[in-house]
Order: sequence, then C-alpha cells, then structure tokens
Amino acid sequence: MTTTLSAHSTASATLVERNRVLRNTYWLLSLSMIPTVLGAWVGLATGITAGLTGFMGLVVFLGGAFGFMFAIERTKNSAAGVPVLLAFTFFMGLMLSRLVGTVLGLSNGAGLVMTAFAGTGGIFLGMAMLSSIIKRDLTNMGKFLFIGAIMLLVAGVANVFLQSGALMITLAVLAIGIFSAFILYDLKRVQDGQETNYITATLGVYLSLFNVFQSLLMLLGLGGSRDE
Repeated sequence: MTTTLSAHSTASATLVERNRVLRNTYWLLSLSMIPTVLGAWVGLATGITAGLTGFMGLVVFLGGAFGFMFAIERTKNSAAGVPVLLAFTFFMGLMLSRLVGTVLGLSNGAGLVMTAFAGTGGIFLGMAMLSSIIKRDLTNMGKFLFIGAIMLLVAGVANVFLQSGALMITLAVLAIGIFSAFILYDLKRVQDGQETNYITATLGVYLSLFNVFQSLLMLLGLGGSRDE
C-alpha cells in the first residue's frame, strides 16, 4: 500500500511539473510576441535593416541569431534567461522588418501580413491540439526534422547567390511543413517530460513560429506582387 501511494504521489508531482513547464512556455511565448512586433516596428520606422541585403544581411542575421541562442543556452537556468530571450525576439523582429516592409509596400500588403499572422496562429493551435492528443513517442521524429532544417539552411544560403524564385518558393513551402512539425515535436517533448526548461522550450517553438510566419509572408508576398 505504501509503495502504491508513493508511486501515485510521484506520478502526480511529475504531471504537475510538466503542466507548469508547459504553462510557462505558453506564457513566455505570448510575451515574446511583444518585443518581436516592437522590433519589426523599429526596423520599419528607422529603416535600420534596409541595407542588410544579400551576403551581408545573411552574415548579420546568422551571427546575431546564433550569438543570442548561445547566450540563451548559457543563461536559461538564471534570472537573466528571460530578458536575454526577449532581447533575441526583438532582434528577430528587426530582421523581419525588411520582409514586412516589402510586403506592406504592395497594394494589399496589410491584408497579406494579417493573413500570414492568422495562418501562423492557426498552425500553432493545430499543432498544440495534436500534441495533446497524440500518445506515441515522437523522439525519432526530431532527427529527421533536424536534418531537414539543416538542408533548408544550406539551400537558403545557396539561394542568396543563386537568386532563384522557384527555389525560394520551394524552400518556403518546405519550411512551413518542417517547422510546423517542429512545433508539434517541441510541445510534445514538454508534455512527455523530455524538456523541463521552459526557456529552452519557448526558444524552440518561437523559432518554428518565426520560420512559419516568414515563409507564409514570403509566399503571400510573391503571390501579391504578381497580381499587381
């Protein structure tokens, strides 16, 4: 009887901890949207990212992103973890401002941005619901998604020099699929107790949402520019 009660108590404590991490992940993810929007607004208002084109833009983006991710990993268990993550999302908003500005320059630009935002929100809600329904272990899925993300990165870097519209569209479609699956994978890891740090969990989901939104906006922008 004592062993049974102890096991039940341990299981309950584990469930409570998992729910706490998941709740904090959703809370921090929501909070991270504020500096992202602020960063995009600052970029649009000041034009600070207008000159970051081609190879130079790629270097600044990758250098800044990986630098921030390294800092987040170092501070994820300290009080500095959340501020560093929010600073990262502000930087990502800045980097996104150039694409947003280009789309807003179209006749239906505001509608396209809202459509991309709504589409990203719909994908997130769908993946969040799936993560709570699916019972099977998705651990092996992560390996294939990681390989897919690396291939996307390499092809994206190559396209900076190739400037192929067809390849850009193909990569955007693949990115939406891969990073939508990443959202499901990361949320499921939290619910299964495989990820216990909500800052790390938030970073993973945020990056996936960022890539989904960026890819949707790129596709909608390309379609909108052709309609004009």
